[in-house]
Amino acid sequence: MTSPFPEMDPFIEGQCLSDFHHDFISSIRAQLVPTLLPDCFVNIEKSVTLVRDCENADHANGMMASDLSIEESGEWTGGSNGGAAVAVKPVTRTLPKPQVVKRPYLAVRSMQNREIVTVIELLSPWNKNQRGGRSEYLDKRDAYLQSAINVVERDLLRGGSRLPTVEPLPRGDYFAFVCRAMKRPKVSVYAWPLNHPLPKIPIPLARGDADVKLELQLAFNETYERAGYRYSLDYKADVVPKLRPAERTWARRSLKAAK
Repeated sequence: MTSPFPEMDPFIEGQCLSDFHHDFISSIRAQLVPTLLPDCFVNIEKSVTLVRDCENADHANGMMASDLSIEESGEWTGGSNGGAAVAVKPVTRTLPKPQVVKRPYLAVRSMQNREIVTVIELLSPWNKNQRGGRSEYLDKRDAYLQSAINVVERDLLRGGSRLPTVEPLPRGDYFAFVCRAMKRPKVSVYAWPLNHPLPKIPIPLARGDADVKLELQLAFNETYERAGYRYSLDYKADVVPKLRPAERTWARRSLKAAK
């Protein structure tokens, strides 16, 4: 069943974003494959990050946690205790456990030499979190920009920090950035509000090759229907991030019309 919203469904971001992202990437790949053959193919590839399970909490508080703590028995007064020996007993603590986090992205590769022509990234909350992986993602982005690879980034999240550009970004709730290797440092920015259909955006390929078009709304619709989100999403819950007053009115009308 289709979404009650003919645009991006605002309830997804706060309820099932991780699940949606994985399937959305697959929908985009399925849409692109027939337009790329026989010259190119597209793979779902993964960037790997090593995250410690207590890293975020400690760094968010501006603290560095020790790996091991030792306490002395008896009352500590800060004195030398006259040179007498003091019994020292270990206290058990838990070391931060590294966790491997894999985040998928799409890589368009040349059929001839298997080299990457274009990368297509879908931003996650981690990528947009100042205390999370934003710095790491921007380093990855900088590496792309130093290469001959075209870069397409889609920011379908209302929350978090936006990708940086020298000039201010246009107003919008969602963004797509299309950066052609031959035109850097210039980037084409597509911006649209919550209640606007997702646009078609160009996917640049190798020099001399025509762009292919990516229909974001079509990919969203296919993902939504395949996952059955009309049944699993809680449309009585609050939208996260919160909607502005005009958007709340639009959401209520859309839900009422869908009934």
